[in-house]
Amino acid sequence: MMAAALVDTLTTFLTGIGLPVLLRPLPADTFLPGLALENGALVIDTEKLLYPGDILHEAGHLATMAPDVRATMSDTLPTNDMNIGGEMMAIAWSYAAALHLGLDPGVVFHADGYKGGHENLLQNFAEGRYLALPLLQWTGMTIDPENPRTTDAPPYPHMLHWLRQA
Repeated sequence: MMAAALVDTLTTFLTGIGLPVLLRPLPADTFLPGLALENGALVIDTEKLLYPGDILHEAGHLATMAPDVRATMSDTLPTNDMNIGGEMMAIAWSYAAALHLGLDPGVVFHADGYKGGHENLLQNFAEGRYLALPLLQWTGMTIDPENPRTTDAPPYPHMLHWLRQA
């Protein structure tokens, strides 16, 4: 899929699940090239964006935050108790989103990301070792196939809710 078409697919998905997306120029010094968070919205600068899959990862941070935190999130992600497990949940969420969209997970877990650990992440997910799954289940976003709280819905990587409700 060409980069522009992929960005369109990703932004359509994100707005469809209720995450605001703004397309506009950003300064050169954002955490990930071409991406920023602003008042609960994902800001994308398509001219500076290097890896469209990073869109899903950053969206995963917003999606897995409590709604009151998500609504005010700008710039730097919290590292305190408000976002315990946030990085791992964003990784698991973005994997589920990639599969939901019919994308190769390598789009998200690319060679220049995850501090060189992209292959390890891909292997773990491919072998059913789902990082942060207990946290996603605890938030009510999905069901763990090994420890289901209910059996009336498909388990992860299927998501019950794309946005954390509480």
